[in-house]
Amino acid sequence: MIIFPAIDLKDGKCVRLVEGKLDKKTIYSDKPEEAALHWQSLGAEYLHIVDLDGAFEGVPKNLSVIEKILAVIKIPVQIGGGIRTLDTVKLLLDLGIKRVILGTAAVSEPNLVKEAIEKFGSDRIVLGIDARNGRVAVKGWAEESDIDAKELALNMKKIGIERIVFTDIKRDGTLKGPNIEATKEMALATGLKVIASGGVSSIDDLKKLKEIEQYGVEGVIVGQALYKGAIDLKEALQCLS
Repeated sequence: MIIFPAIDLKDGKCVRLVEGKLDKKTIYSDKPEEAALHWQSLGAEYLHIVDLDGAFEGVPKNLSVIEKILAVIKIPVQIGGGIRTLDTVKLLLDLGIKRVILGTAAVSEPNLVKEAIEKFGSDRIVLGIDARNGRVAVKGWAEESDIDAKELALNMKKIGIERIVFTDIKRDGTLKGPNIEATKEMALATGLKVIASGGVSSIDDLKKLKEIEQYGVEGVIVGQALYKGAIDLKEALQCLS
């Protein structure tokens, strides 16, 4: 199981939000590239970046910071937030991003997801499903749709999606523990590879997710718990290896 340290970008800084709310923001670093280097030095295999400004505004807003991160690290990076055109997907992949996460675009323009997979391959395009009470939220989680999360995943599977990042918004940034049952249900119902996100607070949480790895849960995104020191990345990596 892969642990993805999260780097959430807001106004060029590394921050964490609670439940995706901008008024519940903590700034952890003015130099996100240093945070990226730190996680790499502790053994991270992969980084997860979110352009929060991009998610709210619909276009990438932290490209210069993303370029700085890519310039100093050697591990692969996946990114989400404000990626709503094929040109943006190409721009990010050309910069050196390994995988691009499409969330809002999957709801508003499913053909974009299909075209992106056809052009760049299913290993480069990931579906981001951010759910609140089983329903998909979009545009930086500011809007809740009436679309069922599992139904969206299955529809995207038909057009070539193989992997999803599944976030329980109510848990994100709260350190209340991940929604194990919902994550397991998503993996079982869809047969897709699932990266769990939201609420991870301890190594015990990681162990619980490891127990459902057999159902297709291949990774977990960890943010707040790493930045607050509740999880030691080296110890966590040893524990899950």
